[in-house]
Amino acid sequence: MKPEWLKIHRPAGKTIQTYYSVQHTIQKKKLNTVCEEAKCPNLNECWSSGTATFMLMGDTCTRGCRFCSIKTAEKPAPLNPKEPQNLVESISNLKLNYVVLTSVDRDDLSDFGAEHFKKCVLAVKKSFREIKVELLIPDFNGNTNCLQKIIESRAEVIGHNIETVKRLQGKVRDRRANYKQSLAVLDFIKKNSDAFTKSSLMLGLGETDKEILQTMDDLRKIDVDFLTLGQYLQPTKKQLEVIEFIHPEKFNYYAEKAKEKGFLYVASGPFVRSSYKAGELFVKNILERKNENRNCFGKAEKI
Repeated sequence: MKPEWLKIHRPAGKTIQTYYSVQHTIQKKKLNTVCEEAKCPNLNECWSSGTATFMLMGDTCTRGCRFCSIKTAEKPAPLNPKEPQNLVESISNLKLNYVVLTSVDRDDLSDFGAEHFKKCVLAVKKSFREIKVELLIPDFNGNTNCLQKIIESRAEVIGHNIETVKRLQGKVRDRRANYKQSLAVLDFIKKNSDAFTKSSLMLGLGETDKEILQTMDDLRKIDVDFLTLGQYLQPTKKQLEVIEFIHPEKFNYYAEKAKEKGFLYVASGPFVRSSYKAGELFVKNILERKNENRNCFGKAEKI
């Protein structure tokens, strides 16, 4: 049985109108959101505030991570060439100023979908100069040419989730994903771009305090800027069971430890997810400060 602090509140009053507006726009443009496909517990809250995380390259993944409820297949449907334009039109209708884009894994494609991902981001950048773009990318099998394409999109924040501690990687993630590869992806992005990097951990899968703190250290060694920590919730009976429900006070403890280790921004709580809207205002402020420093000194200063 879920504890009291894990109750989800449904939208009501004026906010429900915004919720249905977001839903209508997404359905009309035939776009996918990780909110729906991953059965995110924050869907009601985020959609009610006009926020959605768009999922590129279809609704079917080539991998089968054991925590995820997104559909899987060896050969999903072909990429939609109209997706970049549909994305732009949806963003315009929703009047967003901060956009989060993620995607399924597409191991069936020669470049794992990197060029398509880049086209989507560039379409947004071309149409909306003031919009900040945050990406949550797959590992592209560690291919640095693919990662370079993502860097060329000029997204302000590029995230890749390490998901769980090192010991549990094989149990939780698809065999093609691993701890070392995820760290290498984040490290390459940090060393070859001026984007902020971000990662996320799910808790409640049997990890220990020591392992969580070690993962934080490993992420800080490669200068990851932002970290989110949230409670793993079993989306359906087919996925891994929850080992432990972490108390909010424990999440506060992890947040303090992460800040002590030097992360610029930390979101930690039962319902926090890597694309959770609660962090957007803070992250936008950091991005604005970075732009101010660049304007004053010619290039971005360390914040």
